[in-house]
Amino acid sequence: MKEVQYLDWNNSIQTLNKAYETGLFVLIIGPKGTGKTSLVRDFAKDKGINLESINFSLRTRESHLVGTKTLTDGTVSFDEGLLIKSMREGSMLYLDEINSAEADVLLRLDEALDDRRQIALKESTGEVVKAKENWFVVATINPLTHSGTKELPPQLLSRFPVRIRLEYPPEEVELEIVKKHVSGEHDSEIIQAIKLANTLRQAAAVEELFYSPSLRETIAFAKLLDKGMAAKEAANFVFGNVYTQWGDIEYQKVSDIITSMFGN
Repeated sequence: MKEVQYLDWNNSIQTLNKAYETGLFVLIIGPKGTGKTSLVRDFAKDKGINLESINFSLRTRESHLVGTKTLTDGTVSFDEGLLIKSMREGSMLYLDEINSAEADVLLRLDEALDDRRQIALKESTGEVVKAKENWFVVATINPLTHSGTKELPPQLLSRFPVRIRLEYPPEEVELEIVKKHVSGEHDSEIIQAIKLANTLRQAAAVEELFYSPSLRETIAFAKLLDKGMAAKEAANFVFGNVYTQWGDIEYQKVSDIITSMFGN
């Protein structure tokens, strides 16, 4: 698979650079599939910074961040988590979907992110670990309409004073992004798929539909075209069939939209 560079259509990398230079942590806000992770990875690569990342969920525990005791051949040791490792090394820490984490996890994280940039290893020796001066943290959150998300506590939100809003790009930019992932010439079909995706996104935004397709879907559609699949068939597989989990009425709504855009 060819490596695809992030298309910085709204100067997000410039904002990340300014935040990095001033030592300010960054929060990226936007729905799934808008390129948040790609943006962070490309920024770290361009800066030559080692990147440590963790994807939060209800199953994420403090031990994933801080570490845990282990017993090997009768010897107790402490395996440090990604947060501690990142602080010690001064690597970039990426906290993906941070507003999916439980309150106790966020509380422990908040300890490390305040102005002192330090945390006490109460699980081990009690050592106070202080982050290297160039330590940089970027977090992402999904809108509260996404399942499993919750509001960030105000004190934690204040740890990220630079906020980037990352929405779906304009149609012409989305076309440019999609074309980076495919080799064939299917501009007219891809443009139609992007219009379909935006129609579904707008319907989901006003709660007329349960699901909002992401950039991943428009890229997947184009890749199927590359393999010789007909446009309407690809649209059904990528955009239509997912709505069956919400019942026949929901599926039929989307199926009718696809038929109106791609024909019988």
